[in-house]
Amino acid sequence: MKMKQTRPFLWFALSTVLLCAVLGGLYGRQVEATTTDSGDESDVQASLKAFTRVYNVVEQNYADPVSPDRAIYGPANSGIGAIPGMLRTLDPHSNFFDPRAFQQLREDQEGKYFGVGMTIQQRLNKIGKLTTVVVLPLPGSPAFRAGLRPGDTITAVDGKTTDGLTTSQVADMLRGPKGTAVQVSISREGSDTLLELAITRDEISRRSVDEAFMIKPGVAYVHIANFNETTNDELTEALKMFERDGLKGMVLDLRNDPGGLLQEAVDVSDHFLDKNQLIVYHNGRRSKEKRYTAMKGESSEEYPIVVLINRQTASAAEIVTGALQDHDRALVMGEPSFGKGLVQTVYPLSEHAGLALTTARYYTPSGRLIQRDYANVSLYDYYYHPELSSGAKGEMRLTDGGREVYGGGGITPDVQVSDPKAKPVEEKLLSHGAFFDFGKAYLGVHQTVPHDFLVDDAVLAEFRRYLESHGLQLSDQDVEDNLEFIKQHIRLQLVGVIYGENEAQRISIENDPLVRRAIDSLPKAAQLLANAKRYVASKGGADR
Repeated sequence: MKMKQTRPFLWFALSTVLLCAVLGGLYGRQVEATTTDSGDESDVQASLKAFTRVYNVVEQNYADPVSPDRAIYGPANSGIGAIPGMLRTLDPHSNFFDPRAFQQLREDQEGKYFGVGMTIQQRLNKIGKLTTVVVLPLPGSPAFRAGLRPGDTITAVDGKTTDGLTTSQVADMLRGPKGTAVQVSISREGSDTLLELAITRDEISRRSVDEAFMIKPGVAYVHIANFNETTNDELTEALKMFERDGLKGMVLDLRNDPGGLLQEAVDVSDHFLDKNQLIVYHNGRRSKEKRYTAMKGESSEEYPIVVLINRQTASAAEIVTGALQDHDRALVMGEPSFGKGLVQTVYPLSEHAGLALTTARYYTPSGRLIQRDYANVSLYDYYYHPELSSGAKGEMRLTDGGREVYGGGGITPDVQVSDPKAKPVEEKLLSHGAFFDFGKAYLGVHQTVPHDFLVDDAVLAEFRRYLESHGLQLSDQDVEDNLEFIKQHIRLQLVGVIYGENEAQRISIENDPLVRRAIDSLPKAAQLLANAKRYVASKGGADR
C-alpha cells in the first residue's frame, strides 16, 4: 500500500509507514563468509554457550510448553524473539523476516504479485462488528474490472465467511495462481442482496511511478511511490511521452516515498545528471567504498526540476534528492526527509526466511551522511516522530554551486514548507471516516455521479444530514470555516469510486498548494542550475 498527500480514501495507509521504512534502501541479496580473529571468536562462543544454557533452563522448566520457533524468531513482526531482539540492539533497520514477511519483501521489490488487485481493511460496521471492507480496487485490476467499489464489504471468499478473520487472512484467500478464479461475496450499501462476483486472478503490478502527466503545457508532474524493480523502466516510458509533448520543466514528487532498491535510485538519478557525475557512495566496516556515477548522462535537455519531499521521504528517495541537490540540478522543496541512510544487505537464511543486516552507510556526492541519529530516541519515536531527532546540523558540505548543505539528518530542503496542520473539524471528519462512509451511502441512493461532478448546496445538505444521523454535529460556522475542504473531499471520494483512483488523484494533485508553488518556482530552479555551472566554470573544476 501507499499514500500520498491528499488521497482521501488512503488515509489509513499511514499504518504501513513502519514496514515501508524497514524495507527501504535494500542493497541486494547476498551470502558471505566472514572471518573473525581468535579473541572475537572465543567471546562469541562463550556468549552462545550462555544463550544455550538459558534456553535449556527455559525449555525444561517453563510453566507451559515452549515453541522453539516462537522463542528464537518471535511472533510475526513482533521483534521480541531472540534473533529480532538481538537485531533491535544494533539499529532500527536491521531486521529478521519470517516466511510471510520475506515473501512480502520480494513482492515489494518486484512490484507485482498474483491476486485480484485491491486494498482491504478491517472496519467497524453499524453494529460495532469488525468487517473486511474494500478500500481501493487498483485501477485496471481484476477487482476493478469486476465492478468492486470502495466501501464494499467482503462477507465470504469461495463460500468461506470472513467473520473473525484478519485482513491478512482474507488477503491470503484472495491471492492465488494466475488464471484461477475466486468467488467473492459482497455486501453493498443500497443493495438488499449479496453480490456474487467470480474474479479471475491475474498478475498485479504495483506501479512505482504511479502518477505521470502534463500538469500544464510544458510542465510534467511525476510521483514515485517507491523504488522497485520496475521504477526506472516506468520513468523512462514517462519521459519519452513528455519529450514528445515538449517538456520544459518538471515537478518530481517524492513525498511519502519510503525508498526501495538502490540501483533503481541510481538509474533514476542518471536521467537528470551529466555523465560521470557522482550519484551516491557507501562504505562500512567490512564493506569497501563503492561509488555510483551517472553512466548515460541524459541531461542534454536541462529543463528545471523542483523535487518535493517530506518527513516520510526515505532511503532511495533521499539518494535521488541528495544527488540532484548536491549538483544543483533541482530545487528541493518541502520538509526535511526521514533520514534513512543505512545499507541493508539481504542474507537468505533458508528458502523462506531472511535477514536484512546493516552493512554500510550512504553518503551524497558532497559527502553528506544521509542517516539520522537514532541513539537517543525510542524505536517508536524514530519511525513516527522523525522530527525529534533531526534538528541538529551535521557536518557542513558544499554543493556544486558553492551552497552550504548539512548531513546527518536526512535531506534539508532549499525551501522549507511544512504541510498545513489539519484543523479540528478536518481531523474530526477524517478520523471518523466521514467522507468514505458518506460516499457509500450517497452512491447507494444515487448510484453514480457525472465525470465533472461538483458539490452543490444539495449535496452539502445531504452530507450534513448524514453526519447528524451518525452523531457527528457540525455547526454552520464549522461548515463555513471548512467549506472548501469538505467540498473537495466529498468530490474526490465520489469521483474516485466511480471513475477510479487515478482520476481523483489527478484532481487532488492539481489543487495541491505545494505542487502549485513548485510550478511557480521552476524559474528559480533554472537559475540554481545556471549559477552552479558558472561557479564550476569559474573554479576551473570538474564535477564530483
